[in-house]
Amino acid sequence: MDIVFKQFLGNSPKWFKVAILGFLVISYPAKLLFGDIVMGWAFIAMFIMTLALALKCYPLQSGGILGLAILALGLTNYHTVWHEIVQNLEVILLLVFMVSFIYFMKPLLIFIFGKILLKVKNKIVISLIFSFASAFLSAFLDALTVTAVLITVFVALYGVYEKVHSTIGIDYDEDGTLDRKQMGGDTLAEFRAFIRSLVMHGAVGTALGGVCTTVGEPQNLLISTKMGWEFIEFATRMAHVTVPVFLAGMLTVIAVEVTKTFGFGAKLDPGVRKILKNFMHEEDKKRRPKDNYALIIQAISGLLLIVGLALHVMPVGLIGLSLLVLVTAFTGITEEHQIGRAFEESLPFVSLLVIFFIVVAMISDLELFKPIIQYVLSMPIEQQPQAFFLANGILSAISDNVFVATVYINEVKAAFDSGQITREHFETLAVAINTGTNLPSVATPNGQAAFLFLLTSALAPVIRLGYMRMVIMALPYTIVLTIVGYLAQ
Repeated sequence: MDIVFKQFLGNSPKWFKVAILGFLVISYPAKLLFGDIVMGWAFIAMFIMTLALALKCYPLQSGGILGLAILALGLTNYHTVWHEIVQNLEVILLLVFMVSFIYFMKPLLIFIFGKILLKVKNKIVISLIFSFASAFLSAFLDALTVTAVLITVFVALYGVYEKVHSTIGIDYDEDGTLDRKQMGGDTLAEFRAFIRSLVMHGAVGTALGGVCTTVGEPQNLLISTKMGWEFIEFATRMAHVTVPVFLAGMLTVIAVEVTKTFGFGAKLDPGVRKILKNFMHEEDKKRRPKDNYALIIQAISGLLLIVGLALHVMPVGLIGLSLLVLVTAFTGITEEHQIGRAFEESLPFVSLLVIFFIVVAMISDLELFKPIIQYVLSMPIEQQPQAFFLANGILSAISDNVFVATVYINEVKAAFDSGQITREHFETLAVAINTGTNLPSVATPNGQAAFLFLLTSALAPVIRLGYMRMVIMALPYTIVLTIVGYLAQ
């Protein structure tokens, strides 16, 4: 038994192992004693705990065990789980193929973002660039795709520094010559903090832009379809909330960088800048014609990506697969093991996402959110938009914003169809549901798929970006976006 306990969930903390095992042991008696509803909320709390321990134990195993227990206890069934998977198939294919396509864009991304990092020395300016660029791209592309780009860029740049630092520990003198002095741990910690701040600015930027258009987030398309709103009309309907929220978000970037609070404010160390500068210089010097050709193909693929996603010519995952085929075919990448490496980043998260759908299916079958929905609909009409905004935000922060938006928009449409509310009020509530599921949900990694992807990515452990650190760094944004969004309803 001692061996079993040591092997169970690997190197995760002992208390975590005990908590999971203990919960599983008492789950059936507790279900009989307290009922399905209480156990449903208990499983949600336990699943959130597995996400919080993501740096110690990848949530696929611990969360997966909880998911299997949910099915075994009959809190949901595989039919509902499969329904949730089918409903989110576009997101799954996006992760499988789009993230893998981005892997083959790495040389171009390093070239572009490396130049930006080295050219722009003002931390506030570069933070605004990352946040604005992420918001702009997310409005026309997809938050997960933009997050995948950020992860790819920073994993590569961190790898450059780590490789140099861990091999000979070099630094550079003012004249550019090598200094054999070992760079201290403070430099590495500062570099990690610098990357954390930029990637969190970018991640929140995906939410700021993603809320604005029909293609920004999956639930946006769902809501626009229910309302009959086209691209321009959707953006116009949301503008009275999204524009002030966007401006407030940009001001928040400046505020946290100036005050150096909530984990922001770290700057790029001169020694690290020299390492990256010398690396970029060496890469430019040794770049051969075939490398330049590959960059051109990647740039063309990037333009095709923007056009394809902006026009929504086909589901996002299929666009990713098409571009993956093109970029590899035209750059001579034809060996199976070369292509297989591109899928290593996405598939563990896809597996975790399917486990997450078990929790979502349980919420659906037990109707855990229904009392909240009924309470909000019973409120005076003039209070409902702001109440819907907050209710959607809170529930999205602990669940899945696509699921919450689906439940709420269906309930509101049913109320409209039955004559309980007018068309004008229906439209007002649709705006509240969309902005509520997109903005306050930045509070936790499980609130947004892009945040959860970042938390469980290869980047998170190397820059020490855990669940609670993400919550703390997102806190000023959560407060500002929630207040501004609430007042703008």
